[in-house]
Amino acid sequence: MPEIPNTSALPDKFSRAQEFRLRLLRALKTSGLTQSALARAVGTDRSTLSQALSDTGTRLPGAHVVGACASVLGVSSDWLLGLSDRPETAADLLSNSFELSHAPRALVDQQIYDWHREAAGYKIRHVPATLPDMLKTKEMLTWEYGPHLGRTAKQAINASQDRLNWMRQAGSEYEIALPLYEIDCFIRATGYYSGLPADIRRDQTDHLIALTQQLYPRLRLYQFDARRLYSAPVTIFGPLLAVLYTGGHYMAFRDRRRIETFTQDFDTLIREAKYTARDCPTLLSDMRQMIR
Repeated sequence: MPEIPNTSALPDKFSRAQEFRLRLLRALKTSGLTQSALARAVGTDRSTLSQALSDTGTRLPGAHVVGACASVLGVSSDWLLGLSDRPETAADLLSNSFELSHAPRALVDQQIYDWHREAAGYKIRHVPATLPDMLKTKEMLTWEYGPHLGRTAKQAINASQDRLNWMRQAGSEYEIALPLYEIDCFIRATGYYSGLPADIRRDQTDHLIALTQQLYPRLRLYQFDARRLYSAPVTIFGPLLAVLYTGGHYMAFRDRRRIETFTQDFDTLIREAKYTARDCPTLLSDMRQMIR
């Protein structure tokens, strides 16, 4: 008995072949190339390309032809074959989802402000490199940035105030996670804060206590144990953007998968925090007594 062909797979093959031809024609039209020019660039006969575009059956060109057409036309092979709805190549997708920009010594650049404005209304998650600039007093910023920035220290102070004003008005929620040692070093004037005068530390602590009380729950400051968990400085602007601070540059990611990964890591810091946002004002008040 002769074998009966499996016709159930034919519609799928036929649809895929039709989709390939339609997308190839679309990409060809967008590129402005003729069929002859594309055939030369691909390195195949014009008749082979014409057949691929005019065939009404289920046959597709070989993989090398599909790949070469995709490369010349600036689209992905997956898109030509109907396996993806995004015509961009992998390199283009990576380029569009990742950007590298210069990071100044303090938050004085327009880029940071633009990211905050873009994320207005979303929850902003933040692990700062030191105490958050937007929560610092004028005297604290002057001590920290004055020796390095000179005249632009005033810009850092103004930018910090802009961030705080924006946080008050924009409707965004801010979750800030700090390692325990950051507050301890600040209170004791050790490490990064070595030489910080006691009066500036007291005023800064009072400022933090006031803000964490006045702006709660829109501002929530947590402290985690860095011996158990670690995080590099990072800011996650809702579902739109995740920005990693490397010191000299910002690495900004816009693809959903990486943003979700950074968000999950941050949420782990919050979930495992030793001191929650509700604890913060009391903890700061207790630690203030250690300032000498």
